[in-house]
Amino acid sequence: MAYTRSSAPGLAYTQKKIASKAYSPDRGYWVFLVPGVLALTFVILIPFLVNVGASFTRWNGIAAPEWIGLANYEKAFSDATFWASFRNNLAMIVAMTIVPTILGLFLATVLFDVVANKFGNIVASVFRGGLYLPQVLPVAIAGVVWRWILQPNWGALNYLLNSLGLESLAHNWLGDASTAMLSVMGIMIWFQLGYPLVIFMAALQRVDPDLYEAAAVDGATWLQRFFYITIHLIRPELFVVVLMTIIHALKVFAQIFVLTRGGPGQATIVPSYFAYQNFFEKANVGYGATISTLMTIIIVVVTAIFITLQSRQERRDGV
Repeated sequence: MAYTRSSAPGLAYTQKKIASKAYSPDRGYWVFLVPGVLALTFVILIPFLVNVGASFTRWNGIAAPEWIGLANYEKAFSDATFWASFRNNLAMIVAMTIVPTILGLFLATVLFDVVANKFGNIVASVFRGGLYLPQVLPVAIAGVVWRWILQPNWGALNYLLNSLGLESLAHNWLGDASTAMLSVMGIMIWFQLGYPLVIFMAALQRVDPDLYEAAAVDGATWLQRFFYITIHLIRPELFVVVLMTIIHALKVFAQIFVLTRGGPGQATIVPSYFAYQNFFEKANVGYGATISTLMTIIIVVVTAIFITLQSRQERRDGV
């Protein structure tokens, strides 16, 4: 590349600065990190440390806290309600991670490989947008609508069952402990399905179509192409989806608050709502902080495990 006489002095000056290390391309960039660091410090780190400190106290949120050491943690590990909430959280992982990930991957492949090819990208995009819609709906509105649908006396589901002559199947879906968690799980699958679907459809766009064509020429079926090509090539997105949905499942609160308030009894209570009850309904801030701290530790451990596994997989693949 040629330079004019007028530009040569400027170029020489820049080269001299770089050679003398007086100029660095990274110099001054740290200033732009300050807002993020401040937000992280004051919004996350300091409140978390305060929460951890409160977990070692008996405190109603008004009077002076009383230091009680590990008593709250001992209480949590022997508290039947805490363990019930933890078991319900495992059910939420099934409803918000396992089922949506499997269904989302299958539907994304069908929309990308079958619907888009036969009916066009517009039709596939319409289905994708419809399935993603629950992700952008306000949780309160969606939860209230689902409560109306499942209402035992005049809800749409029981009305439909009665209209079809299936009165025996009509039920108080959210008010019966035997069906409340299953009903919430079904609603959570509906809430969560769009997220993995959109991520996987985006991931499929970077897969080389020639791989599918070569596999089809070799006689591979659609399912074989799905298992041996698709899943293998979009594994990074699989890690991201599973990690993010597990985190959402572990801290799910709004849907439980709107749908069941943790009831009936302890049928649908989860740790985040159990902590909320202790914070605001029972004025037992110390114990609520203990539950929150334990769940934060679990989330951090799960995140560390997934990041480690993903890093090992990338090194194994030579990425």
